Amino acid sequence: MLNWSIYLTPGQSERQLGLFCLGAGEGENPRGPTPERALGCHALVWIKEGRGHLLHGPDRQLFEVHAPAMLWLYPGVLHGYRPTTRWRSAWTLFSGPATAALTTLGHLDPSQPVRRYSDPRPIDRAFTRLLRVSTTHNAVQTVAAVFDLIALAAPPPDDDVAGQLAGLACKALSIQDYAAELELSVRELREAVRRTTGSTPQELVLTTRLNTAKALLAEEDLSVATIARRVGYDDPAYFTRLFTARVGLSPRAFRRSGSISGRISSF
Repeated sequence: MLNWSIYLTPGQSERQLGLFCLGAGEGENPRGPTPERALGCHALVWIKEGRGHLLHGPDRQLFEVHAPAMLWLYPGVLHGYRPTTRWRSAWTLFSGPATAALTTLGHLDPSQPVRRYSDPRPIDRAFTRLLRVSTTHNAVQTVAAVFDLIALAAPPPDDDVAGQLAGLACKALSIQDYAAELELSVRELREAVRRTTGSTPQELVLTTRLNTAKALLAEEDLSVATIARRVGYDDPAYFTRLFTARVGLSPRAFRRSGSISGRISSF
């Protein structure tokens, strides 16, 4: 296998994208330990072939590696490779302020530095695409490829509580009632939503209602009062004040500016 690498220096405009690639490549590691070090950025290392261990963290804990597997490396965290067979790998370095949000949302989790997958093919394809576009000098395509890889490779949520809550959001219920509908305690509901969205159940309910209201305003010939009731508000005036405060436009102004169909209905 050919060993190759490319290192990138993002400009100011590229850094404003929130996430930027600092390098990528492919290579091999022979049997035996590598020097221990800590990176100044995040890295993903896709082990395509081989077995061994990853030494990770200040306590130098060993994590088993059995290809195909992804190694997740974090800024300032000590790591080292311990291949017991030859390793064939691909890698990428990335950084940017978006890594903080990705950490909050659980996509970057230092407690899980090695991950394996029941079906590695989508991840392998995503890494192949990233390696390809990283050499094109197209910053947007490269950032999109990094985001795509992280999204595919991150651990799936333990459940679909956030999705189930979104499905109930337009019912005029309290958080306690939502939790009861999902057969959870309020604490369990909060923790499940936070793991998936980085938000609270209240915020998820509110944004779901507002998103539904926007769609109805843009695509349906319904009065504001009817839409308010559809999304869980019996008081149209309160709904209008809330919508205006969060969206920056009144429902009527949003309908005039945001309707794709161009239909303007009477209220």
